[in-house]
Amino acid sequence: MSNKLTELLSGKRAVVTGGLGFIGSNLVHALVDIGAYVTIIDSLDPRSGGDIANIQGIEDKIDLVSADICEFEAVASVVQNAAYVFHCAAHTSHPYSMRDPQLDVSVNCIGTLNVLESVRRLRPNAKMVYVGTSTQIGPMTSSPITESHRVAPVDIYSANKAAAEDYCRIYANAHDIDVNVVRLPNVYGPRANIKSPDFGFINYFIGLALNGQSLTIYGDGSQLRSVLYVKDAIDALILASCSEFTGTVWFAANENSISVNELARNIVAACDSGEIVNVEWPDNRKRIDVGDIVIDCSKIGGDLGWNPKVSLEDGLRKTVKYWKSVTQ
Repeated sequence: MSNKLTELLSGKRAVVTGGLGFIGSNLVHALVDIGAYVTIIDSLDPRSGGDIANIQGIEDKIDLVSADICEFEAVASVVQNAAYVFHCAAHTSHPYSMRDPQLDVSVNCIGTLNVLESVRRLRPNAKMVYVGTSTQIGPMTSSPITESHRVAPVDIYSANKAAAEDYCRIYANAHDIDVNVVRLPNVYGPRANIKSPDFGFINYFIGLALNGQSLTIYGDGSQLRSVLYVKDAIDALILASCSEFTGTVWFAANENSISVNELARNIVAACDSGEIVNVEWPDNRKRIDVGDIVIDCSKIGGDLGWNPKVSLEDGLRKTVKYWKSVTQ
């Protein structure tokens, strides 16, 4: 991390919603290393993937508030002293959002409004970053995707994330809230939930391969995906929080998309176990698949100087090493 970022964040209070989850906890570790004072708010709802083990080793360096972001007073209580607010909390499962859309909208929409409204009322000078998603784009109408591509989500999760992003834009414009959005693709790495497909298929594939199980791929596996190692994602979020931009949306992804089949082969090789099985698409999953994803990240590179630094090979190696170390 650059000296400038360290100077900006060191000694400052940073709130991370969903700080026990995958992306949130990796962000918390990075902020602690920089010298920020970190407050986590997390409900530990098993449907959202948080794990208290994700803050192992830094428990005495953070404040943990066990609460739901759907409760405004709880959010307000942690935001009121914040200089930086990173909104990572989310309900993340595409299929689950189709089965329980009310839960998804409560977390991803109402929860986001609670964070924004808390900042507006109590900490209007705080800098906020919202973790968005590339899936809100829906099927590509042009390739590669840029930030100006139309938004046409095909599942409830992606629709609610798109709505939440709009809330951020509205608050930035109408209330002068300093909030930026970083849209992330399929992120993988340490501290993810690797036991359920609800928290990202790459992490789930890694979990299956580590246990010598089959990786099930729908269709021929030729569909392209953009993937990103979690440290690169965290670097993008921190850069966005310390930037002079406001009300801005960036993609932070790896521009070299990879097929699901090739990705699975890389995972099996990195884990030295597992096998790949191709099956026909289930109808309910085919209906919400977006097809190929190829992303242009020149905007964040030009604005913030961000570029992914960790290759897929190195990222998988680091991830496998982490999981083997914590399970031994």
